Amino acid sequence: MHDDIPLTTGRARRVLDERITPAVHATATPLATAWHELPGEPIPPAQGLALEFTPYEVGTPWGAAWGTTWFRLTGTVPTEWAGRRVEAVVDLGFDKNMPGFQCEGLVYLADGTPVKSINPRNQWVLLTERAEGGETIELFVEAASNPVLLDYHPFLVTHEGDIQTSSSKRLYTSRRMDLAVFESEVHELALDIDVLLELQAELPEGPRRMRILQALDDALDRLDLQHIPATAGDARAALADVLAAPAESSAHTISAIGHAHIDSAWLWPVRETIRKVARTTSTMTELIDQTDEFLYGMSSAQQYAWIKEHRPEVYARVQAAVQAGRFLPIGGMWVESDTVMPTGESIVRQFSQGQRFFEREFGIRPKGVWLPDSFGYSPALPQLMRRAGFEWFFTQKISWNQVNKFPHHTFLWEGIDGSRVFSHFPSMDTYNSRLSGSEVAKASRQFRENRLATGSIAPVGWGDGGGGTTREMTGTAARLADLEGSAKVRWEHPDTFFDRAKSELPDPPVWVGELYLELHRATLTSQHGTKQGNRRCEQLLIEAELWAATAAARSHFAYPYDELDDLWQQVLLQQFHDILPGTSIAWVHREAEAKYAETAAALTAIIDQALSALAGAGDAAVVVNPAPFLQAGAPAQGAVLATDVAEPTAVTLTEQDGGYVLANELVRVTVTDQGLVTSAVDLASGREAIAAGQAANLLQLHQDFPNMWDAWDVDRYYRNRVEDLVDVSSLEASVDDAGVARVVVSRSFGDSTVRQEIVLAPDSRMLEFDQTTDWHETEKFLKVAFPLDVRAEHTVAETQFGAQKRVTHTNTSWEAAKFETSMHRYVLVSEPGFGVALVNDSIHGFDTTRDAVDGHVTTTVRLSLLRAPRFPDPETDQGVQTHRYGIVIGTDQLGATAAGVRMNASARTVTGAHGFAPLVRVSGGVVLSSVKLADDRSGDLVVRVYEPVGRRGTGGIAVDGPFGPAAEVTLLEEPLASAGTVDASSFAVDAYEVRTFRFPHN
Repeated sequence: MHDDIPLTTGRARRVLDERITPAVHATATPLATAWHELPGEPIPPAQGLALEFTPYEVGTPWGAAWGTTWFRLTGTVPTEWAGRRVEAVVDLGFDKNMPGFQCEGLVYLADGTPVKSINPRNQWVLLTERAEGGETIELFVEAASNPVLLDYHPFLVTHEGDIQTSSSKRLYTSRRMDLAVFESEVHELALDIDVLLELQAELPEGPRRMRILQALDDALDRLDLQHIPATAGDARAALADVLAAPAESSAHTISAIGHAHIDSAWLWPVRETIRKVARTTSTMTELIDQTDEFLYGMSSAQQYAWIKEHRPEVYARVQAAVQAGRFLPIGGMWVESDTVMPTGESIVRQFSQGQRFFEREFGIRPKGVWLPDSFGYSPALPQLMRRAGFEWFFTQKISWNQVNKFPHHTFLWEGIDGSRVFSHFPSMDTYNSRLSGSEVAKASRQFRENRLATGSIAPVGWGDGGGGTTREMTGTAARLADLEGSAKVRWEHPDTFFDRAKSELPDPPVWVGELYLELHRATLTSQHGTKQGNRRCEQLLIEAELWAATAAARSHFAYPYDELDDLWQQVLLQQFHDILPGTSIAWVHREAEAKYAETAAALTAIIDQALSALAGAGDAAVVVNPAPFLQAGAPAQGAVLATDVAEPTAVTLTEQDGGYVLANELVRVTVTDQGLVTSAVDLASGREAIAAGQAANLLQLHQDFPNMWDAWDVDRYYRNRVEDLVDVSSLEASVDDAGVARVVVSRSFGDSTVRQEIVLAPDSRMLEFDQTTDWHETEKFLKVAFPLDVRAEHTVAETQFGAQKRVTHTNTSWEAAKFETSMHRYVLVSEPGFGVALVNDSIHGFDTTRDAVDGHVTTTVRLSLLRAPRFPDPETDQGVQTHRYGIVIGTDQLGATAAGVRMNASARTVTGAHGFAPLVRVSGGVVLSSVKLADDRSGDLVVRVYEPVGRRGTGGIAVDGPFGPAAEVTLLEEPLASAGTVDASSFAVDAYEVRTFRFPHN
């Protein structure tokens, strides 16, 4: 036979797109329309329904950026439509290729009942299954005119990302607002043809493909293009046999779960996300009502809480669908957070706040962590997941790697302490599947565990900006349930999938260490103000809990449970994976920084109130230390009168060659007339920390224009162009009354200025840099280099409750891809007997290189300070930015930990009558992480400690307060399986182990 494949497929595609699909709603009559454009922010639905409306003509432009327009649609069902299914069809001016990224609407009945959303891929609203001729229709649409920011030519500079700078031009032009008959048989024919067209495209040129093609030709021959509804049934009959052919018994099984992946903020502000969630969940509950097997999964307790607060009528429908087992709370976290930059305590609270919400609201505790789209995953997570009671982990993002293909889809992930969690990546490589033929074939074809396991997960639905699953997707799933040539598709709870996968893979492959994303590396640096606010508020939260718990134990101070919960939730929200990484529009980051300021002020007030109760009434200066390490003469996590603090020996400051030499009893540092550090000597050993002939504290400016994803990416070629910033505007030095030496350096470059205070304090081996940058560069990357005379095989970078090692060489492509890596408060490079650490108060990115001169290998570490991408926020990092960082000369991992903690948890001086002893003391090889009262408000004390350096040992906890013997508990503060009291004064601890103890209130 002749090769007619292109003729058949071309014919089928054109008829489908141009004749069949339009015929689904071909019988229609216009609705009468009226509108009301709001001048400002959205209003509650009850107010929207009560607005005064004026006539509106379809085809009239509507909606300025970020505006809200209410439409009222009225009409009468024609008598000849009696008994037919009638829908409203509303096209607000949609581009079907941009669901979630442009205008959307939520449809209400006249009594305020929300029906469902309308969006580019979901333009219909069911009015009645069997119409009665003459009945009156009245609908209201709350339409959001969100601007398209990620367009067909993405990453263009735009000021539409903030309502303060967006234009007032109307963005959209409506096309259709009709009553229409829904032609069910035409709709089903469209799905039949679409599924078969996509299936045949993935098949070899064998019998199955040829018979599908013949069936398509036969069906189209039976279809009268001028009378499609009348002939659709006959056309479908021609396709019945090829659609009934069963799948092979060995076919891959896809466990589908409805999904929308609504980013809690990104190219829209939080206030718009609240409405996106209401729109999507109303549509998903409607789809649940209209189907038998469809299951929809939604993570993020925050998003449920938003619906409950802002759209209680939608929330009631969600509650009912959850109760019916069709709407599935998954993930167990407050938001789908970044997992690289938040502290360990923040990750714990993501879990505890999330699980408390789900259990309180639904009596459900999700079993897995659902994080499809975060930008890499910390190796501390497996332990934290397991200690919070989670059984599995799901993500997809690692499939975005630029260089190396991840070798597993179902595997055990092992963390820094040896904990393992059962994990799965969907072999479909998407979290926004529409169950297309190419997606389904890809899932089957590239599944890495095909030898033993039978299936993978597919999150199905339009996402990022929401929208979720459509009736076209559920129809596709029904056809793919058991279809020859295709993987099998079934709606299934992820828990069921993971249970089966565990039984199929009793000895799965193991991946050890971080899940590093070979992309989006610049998220460690973009939007420094957001990152700085997060770090500061994380510490203030821990400090507020500490002093509030101490005051509650020793006075009548009322522990502020509700306020602390609210403040934690604010910070946890800002850790969402498009906020903390700095990849959202200007509006989002402007609001985030404002929220951080509000949160910091509220936490400072709690701290002041608790310390006032502890220190008593008086006017003496009391030095208070929140850190679990001694500093400024104060005891660890205690307080003393300032008069009891010993006077330190002053640092010496000597002028040399236009620069200065700073020295105390521990270290000697040389600062040149250019403000560079050319020597840093550990006096006890005589070791020099700075590489010979090199200079540290060298600010370097790179051109920074990645191939795409401006705020997200830095591509390795950025290193090829660099400017050393060595010119000095001024250089001054002094020693203050406390014996602290300072060298103040000012520089200018481009359109920016930088001022540094280089500080050496008495009895300290850390040289500190307090830097203020007035940053006005464009597409530039600012780093500061420290070439160190250390032959380090690894860097040791702090992560949650421990640290991770990374080799400093690039022997393999996996190592070379890690040219920008993450840390928390320190990164350490060392060789036997000597180490140097860099510590910081708000920096997360760094890079490392090995250098050699005449066989002498040194290690250069560069901290990443500021960027200036233009998309999605063209003003990223512009203005005054501050950093604190330091070089610790001659130290080990415990010393680096202590220095990093001290920099982030500085001592403070308050007014009172007396000092006070710590409520909790630790001993042995553990570090105190958190002291708080239990979430259940029993008054019990919860203490969390961890082993910080990666070695086995013993630890001890002593509590000075009205509490009984401890029991060890989970991160959710519940008894471990081996319940009972433990001797908290002495216990064994493994490398990087996290332990949580609960002391009952007496």
